[in-house]
Formats: sequence, C-alpha cells, structure tokens
Amino acid sequence: MARASSGITLQQLHYFVEVAAEGSISAAADLLYVSQPTMSAAMKDLETRAGRTLLLRSARGVTLTADGAEFLGYARQVTEQVALLEQRYLGRPPSRRLLGVSAQHYSFVIDAFVRMVKASGAAEYEFSLRETRTWDIIEDVRTLRSELGILYRNDFNRSVIDKLLRDSGLAFHPLFLADPHIFISRKNPLARRDRVTLDDLVGLPRLTFDQGANNSFYFAEEILSTLSSAQEIRVLDRATIFNLMIGLDGYTISTGIISDDLDPEIVAIPLDVDERIEIGWIGHSAIPLTEQAQRYLDELRAVVAGFGVVLLG
Repeated sequence: MARASSGITLQQLHYFVEVAAEGSISAAADLLYVSQPTMSAAMKDLETRAGRTLLLRSARGVTLTADGAEFLGYARQVTEQVALLEQRYLGRPPSRRLLGVSAQHYSFVIDAFVRMVKASGAAEYEFSLRETRTWDIIEDVRTLRSELGILYRNDFNRSVIDKLLRDSGLAFHPLFLADPHIFISRKNPLARRDRVTLDDLVGLPRLTFDQGANNSFYFAEEILSTLSSAQEIRVLDRATIFNLMIGLDGYTISTGIISDDLDPEIVAIPLDVDERIEIGWIGHSAIPLTEQAQRYLDELRAVVAGFGVVLLG
C-alpha cells in the first residue's frame, strides 16, 4: 500500500479506536453518529496514510492485523492524552468507555471490578465484565472486545495456552500461584475437614464450567480435568454452580480465594494434590495498557494480597 504525503488526523485516530473496540465499522459509525460509508472511507484513507493494512474486513465485522494492533497502541495514547487536555482545559466530560475485562469464573475478579468502578468516581461510565469460556476470553482480548483477560495455567495446559496466545499476538503475565482447593457448601460434611483428598470426593458430583465447542481438556477451568468422575455436571455460570454445590453437595476445584460477601454459603477446603494453579492476565503484546486497565490490575492485586497470597512479578 503506497504511503500518502498527507498526515493522519485526530478524527481518524478517534474513529479507528472506536472501530477496534466495536469490532465493526457500522457499529462504530452508529456510536459516533456518522454514516457507515463515511466511517468506511475514513478507515480506508487512514490505512493509505499509514501505508499499512490495519483492518481485516469480513462479513462478521473487522479484526486488527498485526500492524493494526501496534497502531492501536499509539492511537489510544494520542486520543487519551487529547481527552485529558479537553477535560483539564475545556471542561469536557471524561469518556464513558473505560474498560472491558473477560475472565474465568473467579470471585476475586468481581471483587476487584467492584472496587475499580467505585474508585473511578465517574458520573457516567461504560464498563464491561464477561465471565466466559477460556477460548472466548482469548478471542475477546485478541479482537479487543476486552482489553484484559484473566485465566489460569498449569503444567498440563501451559504449552497449549502459550502457543494459542503467541499465535493471537497476546502475552500471559503471572499474578500469583495458588494451591488447589475445592469449593463446597458450608453444609457439606467435608466442610469440617482441614484438607481433603481425591478419594474423599468419590461419590460427590463434580461441577465444571462448560467450554462449549472448544471443550478440550486444555481449556478446562479446573485442574485434573482428565480424571474421570462417575457424576459430572457442566454449567455455564457461577450462580448455577453454587446452587448445585448447595443442592447436590457438589464440588468444583479452584484457587481457594473466595469472597464471603459475594459467596457467603460457599467455603474453600485445601485439596491434597501435587499441583499449583498460576493465575495471570493476558493482553496484546504490542499494545500498552490504558491507565484504567492498570488501575484494575492494581485493585486485583490488592484483593488477592488481602487473602495472604504472594504476588508474582
């Protein structure tokens, strides 16, 4: 693509940031109250001026090329600095679009999100939090539907997860290591135990989060996913899994970090296995985090540290 001599405009950068966030030229056009042809022409002109293909277009919308992901990092820095200038000197309100997070089903993720929203102090805001499947978390971050993803690795799934992240232009950043625990109802007889073994779990329903079409052992949210269980129930959300813990004395395996405020009927009991769970966040390798994303990670670290967990990095 030939490089044009004219410069890139601030409006084009603003348009590009919104197109990347929406994953759709038409959706970004609707959001910014411009026509779809105008937005499409602006993106084509931006690519000509940049001398690179920034967007891959398909019937389902647009995704960023490798050059587009790198370009977005710079575009965000420029538009955020302009927004700060306008807030400071023109009295403009802050942007409503602040942060999107996709995560596996962890209560500490929600705890941190609640703290972040309360601390933002914004009269108007637009956040998103998606508790979803492992594959979808990676896709959300790859396509910039979310800026951050929260998931786990261990010795079993590490090579598969790391390859998928590399192929998607993403990187894993460790937050902490956790010893495996089971989550069960306070009324479960095992709730009085100091520790439990895998033998103690025989006869109890094992509860796992459904991974949909990508239902590989490597994408399971729970360690020891290859072990067989006589009674197994797959669910889609945390509310359902907690109800089944209470109603059926079921269990799931997780980090052991659980909020009494959010999940008062559930307790965590250490599981006696030779495994560790590494929790971390994923983001684009070529795109620096926004200030809001950094604030969320600060809140996440503070929540986890409050449980006596040693942070990594």
